Amino acid sequence: MFGPKRRERACVKEAKNALRMALEQFSDVVQRCQAIQDGNFSSADFDLFQTVGQTCIEQGDSAQVLSIVIDEKNKNIVRCMGWNLLEPLVKVLLKKEDKNLPHCHAILTHLLEVCSPKELLVGLLEQIEQLDSGVIAETIILLLKPLQTVLLKLGRKKASSVGMALSTLLSQMVRLPVPLSKEQEEDDVFGLCRCCVELLGFVSPFVEEIKADARDSHGMSRENELRVEILKFCMKSLCEPLLEVQLKDADTLEKSPLRDFATGILVILNSIGESLPNLLGHSILRKREVPGFLEEEVRYPKESLASMAHLLFVQHIAMDIFPAVLSPVFVMQCNMEYIEVLLSSTEESRLQKGLELYEKTLVRLENSSLPVDLLDLKTFFSVPQHVIKVMTLSPVQNLRTKGLSVFQLSIDKLNTEAKYKFFRCMLKTSGHAGVEGYIIKNIKNQTDFALKPGNGNEWFLGKHLLPLLQQVLCLPQGPETDLLHNLDRIMESLNLLRYLLIRDKEWENETGIWTELYKIEDNYLKPLRTALNMSRAHYEAELKRNKENTTGSKSPVCTVSLGSEKIPHMTPEMQTQVLQSALFTFDLIESVLARIEEIAEAKGRL
Repeated sequence: MFGPKRRERACVKEAKNALRMALEQFSDVVQRCQAIQDGNFSSADFDLFQTVGQTCIEQGDSAQVLSIVIDEKNKNIVRCMGWNLLEPLVKVLLKKEDKNLPHCHAILTHLLEVCSPKELLVGLLEQIEQLDSGVIAETIILLLKPLQTVLLKLGRKKASSVGMALSTLLSQMVRLPVPLSKEQEEDDVFGLCRCCVELLGFVSPFVEEIKADARDSHGMSRENELRVEILKFCMKSLCEPLLEVQLKDADTLEKSPLRDFATGILVILNSIGESLPNLLGHSILRKREVPGFLEEEVRYPKESLASMAHLLFVQHIAMDIFPAVLSPVFVMQCNMEYIEVLLSSTEESRLQKGLELYEKTLVRLENSSLPVDLLDLKTFFSVPQHVIKVMTLSPVQNLRTKGLSVFQLSIDKLNTEAKYKFFRCMLKTSGHAGVEGYIIKNIKNQTDFALKPGNGNEWFLGKHLLPLLQQVLCLPQGPETDLLHNLDRIMESLNLLRYLLIRDKEWENETGIWTELYKIEDNYLKPLRTALNMSRAHYEAELKRNKENTTGSKSPVCTVSLGSEKIPHMTPEMQTQVLQSALFTFDLIESVLARIEEIAEAKGRL
């Protein structure tokens, strides 16, 4: 039996023999190919060159491979077949073994000088496309400079190759996790920040070439193919990774690679003739036909422009190249489509950015300044609907709170007529009792403002207010309305009615409430009292049944039916509390309703 040391020596000897054989094979194939004219090498020659070359490099004899590669007699062979050595070279360079690094770097440098740029491009992109997740950043950073060198060698016909390279690089970069905190961006464990910084340097010479062409042509040509590819790169970068990133401001993180990347992308856009104001207004101006290689919706994706708007108005990036002459109303019109794009998402980060952009766009406006004709634009209806979804459906408390704040801010910016029409629209379409209650509360506030001296207006007094009150003072399903489900709406409508009866004196009747009170009694108060009596009777019966079941049952868990719904998997004590809470709510409604009747009777009107 062999001992461990003897077996180890045998393995080392075997490896050395294999390496010697590979070197001999590599030398043999090179010598044989020296005699072949015009590069007419067979596929077997290519395969053997690649296989034995890879073995030599990976097993640590890159010095010998270098001596063969740089030999002038082998220049034609290396020119045709050298790019096949890229894969083993990349593997060794990524390992960063000191002994082999200088030789492998020298081989790669020589290949870049000698081999066909097109074949090198294919070989380099193959290495990037086939990346394992653990070496994405290291490989991209390693190959960016060689890739740039190859592309620059392609001369004036490189546009499509530059586009292909940038697309391949971005497709791998977006696989990297996005830093979420200041500490993660500083540590940059997965390398996204380093990649972004290096990528700006990679595209720099191509941007400079576009600018030089513009100077020579006395103007920027939209048909410039290289310009189109750089534009596509910028648009993709705005979408990924920048739309996924929550950038840190300078006070939080003084040196932020991701913030620098975002700034660089906007500067590039401006440098290649894409005016940031024109990009912002693209949603408004896009009906014009613009010549070029791409259709407008493909050339300027909405998500990318939404990301740009967020960078400009929330992060204040590149504002030094963005003129401050645009009116806040025009900016609002531009941004509404981008806000809609962000709020249409289900991703928390995009919803957050949508609310932030909406808020920053609104605060630029004076209160009560938005004219009513803006409500005719589709987005001025759809965006509030999306905000309502966030307010009512988001599982994230911060988003719900932010949504409510922005929703109120959007109301504050509408002028009086616009507020009136917006309230009517929301009451028809929101489909949520809590939102309807919030709208009714705003109606009360607007009416209160209109009743104060010097604030009178036609929309929240008199003939225009009455149709709005008819929408407010009604039960959605008449006497069979679910009072608990509609509690917010019902309580706010009763509070509004009570307020009007107290605040608007009968002999003044500025709101018209006193002439309409008999209709309100028939169409709202009587059906509400009927619904209240029916609901109270139902819940009292359920409470009695629940107590009887509790007395005669040993089961600790049961269910109770409330109308068509059930309260499942609750102890009898818990169910009793729920039923008693419902009855308490009915008492609350009863007390407000009784107060309204008391006020009206005191005036002799009911």
